[in-house]
Amino acid sequence: MKNQIKIAIAGYGNLGRGVEHSILKNPDMKLVGVFSRRDPKSLQTLCEDTKVFSIDNILDFKDEIDVLILCGGSKDDLPIQGPEFSKNFNIVDSFDTHAKIPEYFSSVDKPSRENNKVAMIAIGWDPGMFSINRVYSEALLPDGDTYTFWGKGLSQGHSDAIRRVEGVKNGVQYTLPSSDAIEMVRSGDRPTLSTKQKHTRECFVVLKDGVDAARVENEIKNMPNYFEPYDTTVHFISEEELQKNHNKMPHGGFVIRSGSSSKENNQVIEYAIKLDSNPEFTASVLVAYARATYRLSKSGDFGAKTAFDVAPGLLSIKSAEALREELL
Repeated sequence: MKNQIKIAIAGYGNLGRGVEHSILKNPDMKLVGVFSRRDPKSLQTLCEDTKVFSIDNILDFKDEIDVLILCGGSKDDLPIQGPEFSKNFNIVDSFDTHAKIPEYFSSVDKPSRENNKVAMIAIGWDPGMFSINRVYSEALLPDGDTYTFWGKGLSQGHSDAIRRVEGVKNGVQYTLPSSDAIEMVRSGDRPTLSTKQKHTRECFVVLKDGVDAARVENEIKNMPNYFEPYDTTVHFISEEELQKNHNKMPHGGFVIRSGSSSKENNQVIEYAIKLDSNPEFTASVLVAYARATYRLSKSGDFGAKTAFDVAPGLLSIKSAEALREELL
């Protein structure tokens, strides 16, 4: 396909590999390369012809990249990389610390606007697709309550936060929704549910030699925004058990709006996803929004953006005429 959008990947973990997978399925896009803090020679990419570069040299490619997809973690990577890279590139990222999104938005809005760039932040399925469905359902049913349930599934962001704890060698975290709470909402009731009533969190952690398990458990359970508001269980296991029983990344969830359109009629809206691979699906969302980012940049609509600022048609490879004919 002519005039392909030139995409680059910053960071090559599970999410970065997912982006490489997704680009292969989008013929209007071309992968310029992967930029990593690791030695480029040490990376084994999915495709043999994928080029790998040191992230220290990324500015050398400033004129060759239409959109840079940031695949680092929300806890330590993106708060630094987002404001810095948005000075020189159109960026898309999956920042997912909900409580800090307004602060992070401001940190990338100024540099991106000053340099005529687009910074598309907090893109994924939540925040992202779930956020959109919350907006739609609340607009359609203003008299109602919205409930979001996550899981059962492995959370990339929360697992990354575990691995950043001093003394942790490896670890994963699963979010588990309450089936009783979900059925109450689906029935049309509008219960008041606390955070702890809706979900629990379960962690499986591999410690480095000689580390105090009690300290690590306490630090995880009291981590603000990530684990402190929830009932959290921490299991300490071996690396072998982790690799055998926790080597996949499923996830899913529900957004449910229960409301009334009149005294006589209750209405329930539900949006659900079930994912075999959380990072691959998140990467697929990032890539679709990279297309929108490129189009916004071409139209001169610069600055920080979220999923709320993007018209659905900008995500599709199809023309506006084709969308009206085939999908409307």
